[in-house]
Amino acid sequence: MSGGMNFELTEDQELIRKSVAELAGKFDDHYWMTKDQAHEFPQEFYDAIAGGGWLGMTIPEEYGGHGLGITEATILAEEVARSGGGMNAASAIHMSIFGMQPVVVFGSDAMKAETLPRIVNGDLHVCFGVTEPGAGLDTSRITTFAKRDGDSYLVNGRKVWISKALESEKILLLTRTTPRDEAAKPTDGLTLFFTDLDRDHVDIRPINKMGRNAVSSNELFIDDLRVPAEHRIGEEGKGFKYILHGLNPERMLIAAEALGIGRVALDRAVKYANERVVFDRPIGMNQGIQFPLADSLARLDAAELILRKATWLYDNGKPCGREANMAKYLCADAGFAAADRALQTHGGMGYSEEYNISRFFRESRLMKIAPVSQEMILNFLGANVLGLPKSY
Repeated sequence: MSGGMNFELTEDQELIRKSVAELAGKFDDHYWMTKDQAHEFPQEFYDAIAGGGWLGMTIPEEYGGHGLGITEATILAEEVARSGGGMNAASAIHMSIFGMQPVVVFGSDAMKAETLPRIVNGDLHVCFGVTEPGAGLDTSRITTFAKRDGDSYLVNGRKVWISKALESEKILLLTRTTPRDEAAKPTDGLTLFFTDLDRDHVDIRPINKMGRNAVSSNELFIDDLRVPAEHRIGEEGKGFKYILHGLNPERMLIAAEALGIGRVALDRAVKYANERVVFDRPIGMNQGIQFPLADSLARLDAAELILRKATWLYDNGKPCGREANMAKYLCADAGFAAADRALQTHGGMGYSEEYNISRFFRESRLMKIAPVSQEMILNFLGANVLGLPKSY
């Protein structure tokens, strides 16, 4: 990079930020509150994003996408969350924006030709099926099994916390094809499929949850789901390797969403603190209100820098595990702290549903758990970056 370090977005990136902010800004608090309370998918918002050509951002141009990097994808994700749509808005499009990476990189030409253009035009909803009730973050312990049967596989098992399963036509599904105790190492013998979510063989049950209710999270009961061999991604037994490929960019995308929700919460808190008069003065004049908000600004800005570094490294083909994990950790932390302080600034009104701050609070809290907990990130940094003994 000539001239050493450069912290500026390119003109194209600034244009993306501005255009997405403008588009997402058309959906107001009332829209998101209504969708959240009705547990209803934000179809109008999804259609608007698809109509703007944004879903195909990282999909290669030959399939109708823009072929852009994770930097551009995170700018999009941040603006979508920052619009006030929060995690409902981000989760509605998250899988389309970068979740198809295993298909893009390892899928067959036929699979790509059939599915990627449909991702781009918004016609195809997909979900990601990895987590299981008995496995949690220890992916090697999944038990959903795909048994070879002629030119197809029969799949049986259970998945949990599958976002958007209700709306989805297809699923990226991680299974075992060799039992764990028979595999050379625990992460061997896992196979990834991209297949139809056949409602006759998959029972989808929404989970009642604390927030982000416009986008469903589901438990899946899979019973003799027949999957053609051509729906397999890459080789049998190499599935873990294929999903690893997308983990760092996913962490960056999540980090950007947490950052966006922290930013909008802070904006709302500042506005309220300027307008709300108690004891004959705006409450924002009080350092007890002002200092936490200023502190959150500093922490959001710092977290954003590590995120920018992470996406730059990824887009330039450099190792980014350290930075991707730190970005998720710091953005989730800063985002939730900002939402918590925004709620405190609003006092009792923050606890009411009228001001939407409680929605930001609930949704930002999720970011410290999903898709990987803060503690697991510290495990990663401790063992893989600091070189301390692995704790589990």
